[in-house]
Amino acid sequence: MMGDDNSRESKLRHHKGLMKSRVAEHELDAVELFRDLESTERDKLAAELETVDLRRGEVLVRQGEPADSLYVVVTGRFTIALEGQGRILAEIGPGQPIGEIAFLAGGLRTATVTALRDSVVLRLRRAEFEALAAKSPGIMRSLTVTLARRMTHANVVTPLPADPRPRTIALIRAGAGRMHLPFAEEFARVFARAHKAVLLRAEALGEVLPSGTVLESAEASRVLNGLESSHDYVLYLAENELTPWSEKVIRQADLVLAVGHHEAEPTPNALERLAAELLPPDARRLVLLHRTRARVTGTSRWLAGRTLAMHHHIALDTPSDIDRLYRFVNGTALGFVACGGGAYCAAHVGIYKALLQCGLTFDIMGGASGGGAMTAAFAMGMKPDDVDRAIHEIFVTNKAMRRYTWPRYSLLDHTHFDRQLARHYGGIDIEDLWIPFFAVSANLSTHTLHRHGQGNLWAAVRATGSIPALLPPYYTKDGHMLVDGAIMDNVPVRVMHELKSGPNVVISFEAPAHERFEVDYEALPSRVQFLKWLAMPYARRPLPLAPGVGAVLMRSIMANRHDYERDLRTDDLVLVPPLPPGIGVLDWHRHSDLMDAAHHWALREMARLRGNAHPAL
Repeated sequence: MMGDDNSRESKLRHHKGLMKSRVAEHELDAVELFRDLESTERDKLAAELETVDLRRGEVLVRQGEPADSLYVVVTGRFTIALEGQGRILAEIGPGQPIGEIAFLAGGLRTATVTALRDSVVLRLRRAEFEALAAKSPGIMRSLTVTLARRMTHANVVTPLPADPRPRTIALIRAGAGRMHLPFAEEFARVFARAHKAVLLRAEALGEVLPSGTVLESAEASRVLNGLESSHDYVLYLAENELTPWSEKVIRQADLVLAVGHHEAEPTPNALERLAAELLPPDARRLVLLHRTRARVTGTSRWLAGRTLAMHHHIALDTPSDIDRLYRFVNGTALGFVACGGGAYCAAHVGIYKALLQCGLTFDIMGGASGGGAMTAAFAMGMKPDDVDRAIHEIFVTNKAMRRYTWPRYSLLDHTHFDRQLARHYGGIDIEDLWIPFFAVSANLSTHTLHRHGQGNLWAAVRATGSIPALLPPYYTKDGHMLVDGAIMDNVPVRVMHELKSGPNVVISFEAPAHERFEVDYEALPSRVQFLKWLAMPYARRPLPLAPGVGAVLMRSIMANRHDYERDLRTDDLVLVPPLPPGIGVLDWHRHSDLMDAAHHWALREMARLRGNAHPAL
């Protein structure tokens, strides 16, 4: 969010000639800090208050400055943040004071307060306050008592928590095309089905604002902000050019949706550039319209030069696409998170099949390792039975993980493995998928978790499943070394929470059971002994029954499964299917058994959970 170099408080110190406007009685009644004042005291206080209007992004008070004024929000919304930290601590809404503790204590501002939309506040400077308190001691006494009560019941009077759900949404055009009015109207109707929502456009502004009201006035801000108290959502439709109304729309918005036709010229226009100046990336989304559902290509040209929370593909002949966008905005989008686990990941297919049969519709998918590969197939639109057949083709028919090589870079021949993946995932970019998708890999160059959200889908699947030693790492063009994402986050529910609000169905496997390995360590052969064993098949003595390299690696990776539990939220649904006995993490030839067992288990589990009314369902 963009703010002035100096706070409004600093600027006002140098303007002694501010006109004091008469403050309405109901505006003071709405402020708890002034509610206990006698009527005569309230009148005296109102005579000393000044009305100050701010534009979105203006800093009202800055951390470290002298607290020489008390502010009360009349209309609008403000954020509280510490300098040097991007995180918003809380928000302040109508009727709430700003900086009253530091003001009464005579200290410095402890945080920076910024207008989140065009707002109006009341200001009482210290000189006027002290003169007023000297004449009317009851004012100081009432304010002190109220402040003490607020501090005693801090859990009741703390500033509003930062709301992840946007209340005001601006629709602006994206790229060179014009706004598609039927989409905007249908989008507003979707909101109106479940909420009290209004769509405001420039030509109907006279129905909302009193006659003669100037759009840039404090009165206009009062009226527009007041709509939030009577509506769940206020949708603003900008004009096609950067007019005063379009600017006002963007300044009022918690979220800006830039809507464009996918085939149009994608260069960001003036409205998008203003939105990028005023709103952070996580408050801006790109909506790309298509005439019908078909294979999408070339979305990367729209994403170049834009930093966004997410982009969404909408087929104008598919109402469910608009419903999905609504859920992302409303904070109710349903996610599907799949863990890694080698051949066990065939169970994801059976669970997904059961969830579809139970009527669930997923808005975004993602996973790690084998779970990333499965959710990639789901996001491509593949049916569960088709995914099962593809697993058989890759791992059974073509033995993708059975062709060994000289162990210079890996144990397996990655070229053969890569060819099998390319047959199913090749030639597709993640950003062109109709369903948003991500996979995670472990970046050994930066020692961080890498999220694949754009680019070649095959590369994302290859990287997230790069089991160390079995396969060589996947090396990116900019020099990063990526290996199996399960090493750092086997159940990437935290990544999903970073992308959206709302519930998720999370699939995890139990860690390998406690098991004792009756292996005579001294009997493990040396290199020479092993070569002799290979060279003399008729004189072989049985090798020790110890797990192979692949099994040890997969068991090690799955050992971190408990880390995800601290990232779960109350509306997340965790499904942990029981695994049939006798199946190992590399037994891909048992994929159908795993799928069928997980499918039947999930159907029973869903029937049980529906009876308990779980939030995700």
